[in-house]
Amino acid sequence: MPRFRYVASDSKGSETEGVLDAQSQSEAIAMLKAKGFFPTSCDEIGGGGPKRAGGPAGKARGKGAGDIEIKMPKFLQAQRVKAKDLTVFTRQLATLIDAGLPLLRGLRILLKQEKNHALRNALNGMGESVEGGSTFSEALSGYPKIFDNLFVNMVKAGEAGGVLETVLARLAEFMEKAEKIKNKVKSAMIYPVVVLVVAFAILAFLLTSVIPKFEEIFNDLLEGAALPPLTQFVINISNFVQTKGLWIIIAVAIFVTLIKLWRTTEKGRYFLDYAKLKAPLFGDLFQKTAVSRFTRTLGTLMSSGVPVLQALNIVRDTSGNAVLAKAIQSVHDAVKEGESMAMPLGASGIFPGMVVSMVDVGEETGALPEMLMRVADNYDDEVDTAVEGLTSVIEPIMIVALALIIGTIVIAMFVPLISIIGSLS
Repeated sequence: MPRFRYVASDSKGSETEGVLDAQSQSEAIAMLKAKGFFPTSCDEIGGGGPKRAGGPAGKARGKGAGDIEIKMPKFLQAQRVKAKDLTVFTRQLATLIDAGLPLLRGLRILLKQEKNHALRNALNGMGESVEGGSTFSEALSGYPKIFDNLFVNMVKAGEAGGVLETVLARLAEFMEKAEKIKNKVKSAMIYPVVVLVVAFAILAFLLTSVIPKFEEIFNDLLEGAALPPLTQFVINISNFVQTKGLWIIIAVAIFVTLIKLWRTTEKGRYFLDYAKLKAPLFGDLFQKTAVSRFTRTLGTLMSSGVPVLQALNIVRDTSGNAVLAKAIQSVHDAVKEGESMAMPLGASGIFPGMVVSMVDVGEETGALPEMLMRVADNYDDEVDTAVEGLTSVIEPIMIVALALIIGTIVIAMFVPLISIIGSLS
């Protein structure tokens, strides 16, 4: 009898591996489901390679002696799906299911109108998996680069509760609001970055092209006379940039590379994420965004029927911040021991007192998901206010900084000219 090596997760989200005997892959998957597991892969030992439990992407379902294996090009397999495309797909699928269409027919309809190659490939594979007897969540789990743990587990909870269309609608709303907040933070960062790039370009042009010409004029007309200290300082900087400019660029590139490599380590990632939360001007915005994402993700999962411990694991893995992930892990451990969420949230130092109090009230009243969603809505508004305030503060700071730099160079160059003109007259 064939043997199959499987990887599966239980109802709490814990992953387990093992080996079992079965006549076929479908029978092995059925046996795992009967034991209460959710298989993510089931490979026949010595059977010629892995087979995803949710159905292979971009391949024919069966493979006999005369079958041709159809593979998508690598650049299509690796292509990411934009958040906007995924949100539209989720919203449309929720509408189709709510209108009474079967899941498989809904997937086929969306496949015909989908333009994104990666999502078309996924829809085709998911349709084959569902047609072959897999659940929708199992089909989704075969495409982890498109559908993350949050998406898969919410769909799994929706299937278990018979409210798949409601969960999909919540997912679409969640992704829309998350993308809205993300775009607002990006817009707050774009302005200073653009201004800095332009400022450095102007400064480099002045130091490498304009100031050297002034230096030649001063050498010819002053005949070796001493220059004012400010003028000599600017000329020295210009000479340094001209002679060492390439080394400066190499040093910056090495520094950025080392920072990126350090971020791949656990300590480096934690330190940089902590510095991001404590950064002047932007730190408050990053913190409010993190709190909004945490509360909305956890509230959406819990309101969809995902168990609290599994929901905390998903939120931890999708937080995007090592400091926040550590705080969520402490909350998970406390809840696992039968304690409340409020105490470890307050001890983390990341979550404001208002959030801790709201979570405490939600736990006492049994309305924690609703309370988390209210907190998320409130912090979405605070992120809007923080972005507007940050923009209003950055603009004058940038203008003053540019005026000081350019003004210093202009003054340094024109002071000797004034003395030259006076001596000539």
